[in-house]
Amino acid sequence: MNGRVAPALDIEPAEALASVPMDNFLENTFAEKVCIPLLRNAQNSDGGWGFHSGSQSRVEPTCWAVKALASREGPAKVSDSDDRSAMARGLEFLVSAQLADGSWSATPEEKTGCWVTSLVCWVLSGAGDGKFSKAIDGGLRWICDDWPRDSSWLQKWVRKFSASSRLTRQNPALRGWGWTPNTSSWTEPTAFALLALESPAATQLGRLAEKRKKLGEAVLYDRMCAGGGWNCGNPEVYGVAGEPLVIPTTWALLALRRYPERRENVESLVWMEKNFTKIQAPGSHAVAQICLAAHGRSRDGNTPKSDEFHAKNESLGSVQVASWTVLAESDPRSWLAAGA
Repeated sequence: MNGRVAPALDIEPAEALASVPMDNFLENTFAEKVCIPLLRNAQNSDGGWGFHSGSQSRVEPTCWAVKALASREGPAKVSDSDDRSAMARGLEFLVSAQLADGSWSATPEEKTGCWVTSLVCWVLSGAGDGKFSKAIDGGLRWICDDWPRDSSWLQKWVRKFSASSRLTRQNPALRGWGWTPNTSSWTEPTAFALLALESPAATQLGRLAEKRKKLGEAVLYDRMCAGGGWNCGNPEVYGVAGEPLVIPTTWALLALRRYPERRENVESLVWMEKNFTKIQAPGSHAVAQICLAAHGRSRDGNTPKSDEFHAKNESLGSVQVASWTVLAESDPRSWLAAGA
């Protein structure tokens, strides 16, 4: 021995650590030691994040980075001052990027709002301090006024007499949201709009917000693939059943989580559990974990860990995937609901 006296063992932290399942500890270590530092280093001087370190700040990756950092707050784990500062700068970037009509665009060069408006409203509502109420109100009003073109009376009339009406199995009377204004309804933008409309601020929009929420939920159930799960929004084409995908299924199930007993939800969760061990992409793996955790389902212990996925797929340069990985190892009750 070198003659130094070993320090006394701190039993209390050791006992607390022993109570944590080992697989969760390994995952948290990866998120804390790899993903969080990546997000810290990837933030640009304007407060935003690009899709990759060093790329131009964009609304979408900034939303996910802010969500990831915010998910680490709570009684058991409070973000340090640097993370709080990064979050604050990210939120200010989002507010500054809002367009005059209340929407947000996908890139700084574009002057027309799109689906990311829902993502921003969801993130700002999660800030929870009322500081961004004006921005949220403007965004939610834009969302409620954004009607897809495929549900207009003219489009319905054209579809009725068109051969293309037989290509897909969709109810044309239902109206959700598209990726861009005045286009078609799709799964993911509809799901994010529903998440945004969970904001307490949506109550100020009254019946319009409730109408849009009910129609949007109906669209998602109408677009579910046979046997559970969702893809981009085509459950059947030329009589052939569409194949569900992990990421659209996750967002749809999160948007519809208020209805856990519905047959569609149950079937889709069964599909997710059944296919969880087959997932090969880190981003899909992370969002599938989020989905299962939000619904109180345990994942299969035989699936590879996050560090194995990232090493195999070389995805550590992606701000979005790193953010999803952090969220996958956080309690969804702390960040999922708008206004949480």
